[in-house]
Amino acid sequence: MTTKSRRNEAFVAAVLVAPFVLIFGWMFIYPTLQMIYLSFTKSPLIGAGTWVGLDNYIKMFNDKTFWTAIWNTSYFVLLTVVPGTAAAMIIALMVSRLNGWIQSFILAAFFLPYILPVTVVYIIWDWMLNLQFGIAQFIIEPLAGKRVNVWRSLPWFMPMAALLTIWWTNGFSILLFLAGLRNIPKELYEAAALDGATRWQVFSKITWPLIWPVTVLCLTIQLILQLKIFDQVYLFAQGGRTQATMVLVQFIYEQAFQKNSGGYAATIAVALFVIVVGFSLLQFQLLRTRGGNK
Repeated sequence: MTTKSRRNEAFVAAVLVAPFVLIFGWMFIYPTLQMIYLSFTKSPLIGAGTWVGLDNYIKMFNDKTFWTAIWNTSYFVLLTVVPGTAAAMIIALMVSRLNGWIQSFILAAFFLPYILPVTVVYIIWDWMLNLQFGIAQFIIEPLAGKRVNVWRSLPWFMPMAALLTIWWTNGFSILLFLAGLRNIPKELYEAAALDGATRWQVFSKITWPLIWPVTVLCLTIQLILQLKIFDQVYLFAQGGRTQATMVLVQFIYEQAFQKNSGGYAATIAVALFVIVVGFSLLQFQLLRTRGGNK
C-alpha cells in the first residue's frame, strides 16, 4: 500500500469518526471537566463561584451524611446486583426449557415490569405494602409477628427497596441471559447427554462457562444502575427519615437543588463518578482474567 493510499484511508477514517468524537466531547468530556472544576469552587447551582481548592473534598470526607449515603448505596448494591443477576439467570434457565406460547407468555410476564415508569412501580408497591390493606402484609405479618410499615422502618426499608428493584429491572437481564443460552450449540448438550453427565455437570462445565461474558455484562449494567439509585428511595422515603435512608444521588440532588450548593454537589458527583469507573474497570478486568484462563 502506498503512502498516498494510507493517507486517504486515514482521512476517510477521521471524517467518519469525527462526528462521534465531537458529540462525545460535547456531551460527556466537557461536562465531566466542568464538574471536576466546579468541585473546587464554592458556587451556587447556576452562576459563578469562588475557588476554594480542596475545601469541598475535606468537607465531604468529614460529612457524616456522606458516609451514611455511601453505606446505604453500598448496602443497596449488595442486596441487588449479585442476587438480581443470579435470579435472572435462574429464571432464564427455566424459561429456556419452555416452548411456544407458554414461553412467550412467561417471558412477557417477567419483562413487563421493566417497561413501567417508576411512578407506576411506586403506586403498585405502595398499595401492596400498605399497612392497612396491603396484600403483602399477609406475608409480612406471620414473619414479623405484626403488620410493618416497611417504608418507615429502617431494617425493612432497603431490603424492600432492593426487592422491588429486582422485580422492576430484572426483565432486561433475563433477555440477555436467554440470548446467551440460545447461542450455546445444542451439540454440546447432546454430547454431554451421551457421556451421562448430570445436570450440575452440564451447567458447571458447559452452560456457566459459555454464558460467563453475559453474566459479567449483566453484573456491570446492574452495578452501574444500582450505584445511581435515586427514584425508589426518594419516593418511598418522602415524609420519613430521609437522612437515615440517604443515598449518593439523593445527596447530590439535595445539595444541588434544595440547598443550591452546586460546588459541594459536584464534589459528591465526582466521588460517585470515581466509584462507578473503579468498579466498572474491576469487573472488566475480572472478565478479561477469566477469559484468559480458559
